Amino acid sequence: MTLTPRQRRAERRARHGNAVDMNLVSLIDVFTILIFFLLSNSGGVETLASPKSVKLPMSEAQTSPHETVVITVNATDILVDGRKIASVADVIDSKEDLIAPLKADLDTVASHEVIRQENAAQARRLTIMGDKDIPYRLLRKIMATSASANYADVSFAVRQRSAS
Repeated sequence: MTLTPRQRRAERRARHGNAVDMNLVSLIDVFTILIFFLLSNSGGVETLASPKSVKLPMSEAQTSPHETVVITVNATDILVDGRKIASVADVIDSKEDLIAPLKADLDTVASHEVIRQENAAQARRLTIMGDKDIPYRLLRKIMATSASANYADVSFAVRQRSAS
């Protein structure tokens, strides 16, 4: 009995089986690396970049910060989102509570159109990142100016005290 080439191949396959070899070790390695990557990057903590010239006070607050307009106050300058707005010495020497360049800049930032209406309330938030040694009268002037620019939701940036 003579077999055709097709029948011989079919007989050989039946004899040797249709076993597929799969190396699961490399797949497990890839998934392990992927899990570690996702776990390390899934932290819900939002941090603000703190300039070296600003030493933030310590806090035990547990709430995480929101993305807002950031007013940075160091020993010499007042900055809004990294742009220099005024000199600390000029503001302290001024008799007025309103800081005109700061109000003008906050009004400009507030004039940007909000794309989604649900974000309209969050558009008027700001964070003050002030050095822990700035005088209270300077802080009061900054807060009065932000209130006059309709920024009612003011947060203070602090360093989180480590749990001991």
